[in-house]
Amino acid sequence: YQRRVRGIFCCLFLVMNITADETVKQIRITKPLVHSITNYVSMDLMANTLLAIGASPIMAHAPEEVEELVQLSSVLVVNIGTLSSSWIDSMKKAVVKAKSLNKPWILDPVGCGASVLRTRTCVELIGLHSPTVVRGNASEIIALERALHLDRAKIEGDLKPKGVDSCHQSDEAVQASLSIALSTGSVVAITGKVDFVTDGKTIIEVHNGVEMFTKVTAAGCALTGIVGSFVAVKSSNPLVATAEAIAVYGLCGEEAAAVSSGPGSFRMHFLDKLYNIDSSTIRSKVNIQQYGDRS
Repeated sequence: YQRRVRGIFCCLFLVMNITADETVKQIRITKPLVHSITNYVSMDLMANTLLAIGASPIMAHAPEEVEELVQLSSVLVVNIGTLSSSWIDSMKKAVVKAKSLNKPWILDPVGCGASVLRTRTCVELIGLHSPTVVRGNASEIIALERALHLDRAKIEGDLKPKGVDSCHQSDEAVQASLSIALSTGSVVAITGKVDFVTDGKTIIEVHNGVEMFTKVTAAGCALTGIVGSFVAVKSSNPLVATAEAIAVYGLCGEEAAAVSSGPGSFRMHFLDKLYNIDSSTIRSKVNIQQYGDRS
């Protein structure tokens, strides 16, 4: 994968100046309110991971109240995992309100490409207001990039289903992530065995994480919520905030896996590690690497 990435970037390999420990401190001090419109499957884990890291979650999708809650919140997280007409209306209202208030919002395009409804919803939300961050797996990012370059008729007739789980390696979606970032102005994160984060100019690799995440339902959705909490306290630099969030989340997974015997105990230990992670562990074990600007 590094050969492929270096084909995109002609630059020197650098090590980032890590500030993730300071970002975690700010989350614990300020307790940002993260408003999540998310799927039924993920609500429990997403709320508990946000509480464990030090943020304050609210899960609400009623169209009658979403605009008020966006006004109260520090960041909006939209996850399209379980869609219905009323949920889509709520998502659109929330995104428009976030735009009017200049508040960051994060999109998790769950299963983009798996159905016309999911794909069209992502495109319509982005059309209302570009997300601060898009976080998805490789197949979702590839499908989203294609959809953003198709007209409505082609989305409804020609886009091939990809499924909810990724059938691509993360490095296969790097070019698509760059395209999305450049066309929307969003930071785009691809998560997988190696995670990639880009703003269209710089690409960052994150090398923390464990395969056990794939055995716990909603682990990816919960990560998007954590990204929201980091962006909430570091909104001036969503690229670095996103990379730091993914690295700390992955590091806690590594620490949890070391004392777990399976997915059940891993989930429990993972929440404990998020709650107890300290600055020295973050500074010594977070593995973030950066390529410079595109030439």
